[in-house]
Amino acid sequence: MQIRRLLLLAVILLLACSTAIHADETTEQATPDATLTSEEESALAAKSESFEFQAEVHRLMDIIINSLYSKREIFLRELISNSADALDKIRYLALTNQTSLGEQEKLEVRISFDKDAKTLTVRDSGIGMTREDLKRNLGIVAKSGTSEFVDAATKGQDALALIGQFGVGFYSVYLVADKVTVVSKHPNDTQQVWESMADKTFTVGEDPRGDTLGRGTQVTLHLKEDAVSDFANEHELRKLVKRYSEFIDYPIYLLVTKSVEKEIPDEDAIREAEEAKTKKEEEKAKKEAEKAEKLAAGETVEEEEEEIEVQDDEDTKPKVKKVTEQVKEWERVNDVKAIWTRNARDITDEEYADFYKQLTKDEEGPLEKIHFQAEGEITFRSILYVPKKAPHGLYDRFYEKSTALKLYVRRVLISDEFEDFLPRYLNFIKGVVDSEDLPLNVSRETLAQSRVLKVMAKKITRKVLDMLKKMAEAAKSKDEEEDEGEEKKDEENEKKDTSGVKAEEKYGVFWKEFGKSIKLGVIDDRANRAKLAKLLRYQTSKSEGKVISLEEYVDRMNDKQKHIYYITGESLDAVKKSPFLERLASKGLEVVFMVDPLDEYLVQSLTEFDGTPLQSITKEGLKLGDEDRLEKWKEELKPLTDWLASVYGDKVEKVTVSNRIATSPCVLVSGQYGWSANMERIMKAQTFANADEATWLHSKKTMEINPRHPIIKELATKVSEVAEGEKPESLLDLANLLYDSALLSSGFMMKDTQEFSKRIQRLISTGLNIDPNAEVEPEPEDSSEPEQTEETKTEDSTNTNTESEATPSDAEHAHDEL
Repeated sequence: MQIRRLLLLAVILLLACSTAIHADETTEQATPDATLTSEEESALAAKSESFEFQAEVHRLMDIIINSLYSKREIFLRELISNSADALDKIRYLALTNQTSLGEQEKLEVRISFDKDAKTLTVRDSGIGMTREDLKRNLGIVAKSGTSEFVDAATKGQDALALIGQFGVGFYSVYLVADKVTVVSKHPNDTQQVWESMADKTFTVGEDPRGDTLGRGTQVTLHLKEDAVSDFANEHELRKLVKRYSEFIDYPIYLLVTKSVEKEIPDEDAIREAEEAKTKKEEEKAKKEAEKAEKLAAGETVEEEEEEIEVQDDEDTKPKVKKVTEQVKEWERVNDVKAIWTRNARDITDEEYADFYKQLTKDEEGPLEKIHFQAEGEITFRSILYVPKKAPHGLYDRFYEKSTALKLYVRRVLISDEFEDFLPRYLNFIKGVVDSEDLPLNVSRETLAQSRVLKVMAKKITRKVLDMLKKMAEAAKSKDEEEDEGEEKKDEENEKKDTSGVKAEEKYGVFWKEFGKSIKLGVIDDRANRAKLAKLLRYQTSKSEGKVISLEEYVDRMNDKQKHIYYITGESLDAVKKSPFLERLASKGLEVVFMVDPLDEYLVQSLTEFDGTPLQSITKEGLKLGDEDRLEKWKEELKPLTDWLASVYGDKVEKVTVSNRIATSPCVLVSGQYGWSANMERIMKAQTFANADEATWLHSKKTMEINPRHPIIKELATKVSEVAEGEKPESLLDLANLLYDSALLSSGFMMKDTQEFSKRIQRLISTGLNIDPNAEVEPEPEDSSEPEQTEETKTEDSTNTNTESEATPSDAEHAHDEL
């Protein structure tokens, strides 16, 4: 019994000791030595020296605090960048001297905060700083040009010319802190403490606590009141580290608080168990006595020893209970690797896809990618992606700031709203650009508008266009093989990559989602217009529902064809039924269908493709090789064209014989440089369009008649029978109806619908042998109306007068409401 009791106590003590040891380890690891006790502060003050900031530095801090940085969260990025630089130095030093690392071999950054003390601490195991380093780096900006920069910044002038001459990122801490304490340990010096309150002085002294860091630097910010809630905040710090420093080479740990469920000794249960055991022992003793009495009396006694033993075994189990405790532990927050720094051959498609999803939060994955390193005047690495789907509202927000590319310098985010690397029409491209030597301004928030930047932008744009060109070529090769009826020899091309789309099908997916972007590029980017034009895709009158390139169109042209013929319209159905197609279809000529509103603007910029001019089949100047025969018809039908021109007056510029229609009697053609019918429709649909103010852009229309159509032949006969100058009403109606039908079939909008309706009614009357001027039969009087009495008449008169009097005030009220 005593042995069991001792075992139970031993287990409980062991469990309690284990919990205490774990708690001590957590506390030691989780609580950095960030503050000094009052005794240590007194000792430090006795050993410290006080210095004044260099005059330029004091002025510089004023500028930083008051106007330089647009976002005060930038301070954390600057501190982590400084830590990364210090870690780089010790790592490079260790390459030549293995003992440089000493006992502290881990290279890392740790961030912690204390909301009660209103402090935030960033600690690294980098090279550290000596006493002289602290004085020089944090108190004196010993670089040429500092005064010039300060003067320029003070006067509001452009200070970007001084970019790269010095780094003042550390001083951004005063955006959020009233006081800053820097503790640093360099291998060649004792541990030193630097302190300042952003005034004109700072102190440097030997740390009375001795060497607590081992090696490295610890920056403790004593936060301003309005910064505590923002930056003594686990969620906010994690978000900022992931935003700006996610791809730093070294691990960054954040001290977080987690709820942990633990088992601890249950004192109440132990006490109850002891009381129960004592009671059992008393009961057992009593039963033993009773048993002895029964045995002495010669009575039979049941054996209960085995049951008691089982109960004793239950009593030996430790009594514990589960509780939830708040435990602090270090959590790594930059777990995504900067894969662009690796060789492209060593990266799998799955890794590229995973990185894209991490970068863009787009679970669809990329359609295509390109990974390259540019060398020359400036070196940079980049990974660029084409998404599978166009973001919602991509073209509605076309002129807003682009967030396409994230710009990094040495894996530190500089901007995720940088739009100077790609033209706006390529704003759907996602990816990263990272440079080791990109020139930055003092706040790292704005890049120098230098020639180097333009060189980078040119290279990146060229790489994107090359990527799109390869996608288009893969689709073209597939089409050529299908046309020739060949089997695909390369089985690898049949396989789908991680995007889930075959290589030869990618450009079709791309064009469906981002075709408008290519058209916008043709309109805006004169330098790359020729390359972009080869990426255009359209249905044609011979493509059987497929989209083809202009290059394919030109390859299919016959030797006599000198133009790329196109037609613009509201929809595919509309252009396929257009009378303008009739003659070209009969001659076997292919016509490009342009039914996107952007196409109207595109053809104004793209007047030719690889030396072959584009020709609208709805405008003047169309030549189909039968001009000699056309001249003969013009002469024969001159009386009709002259008479029609006199009838139409200002509605048309002229009436002539057409070479573009086969079965329709007539069409209306726009001037060579005026708006097409489709363009007029688009402009009238604009929200703020004023058609009256833009009449100068409405080209004069030309009426073209079909000399072989029976209506035209018969009308010509009728006109020849009319005396010169006469315009019979019946012929006028026919001529105007001919114009109206041409107006509608050519895609123009009718203005005077009332007159058109009357002409149709007169035509119907004539067809029914009814006089068009016959009057409508009068409405019969209604005899079912009750006869009014004198009283009713009086009442009606009164009501009429009342309503008449109320009307003006009601009208005035409605006007006021309006």
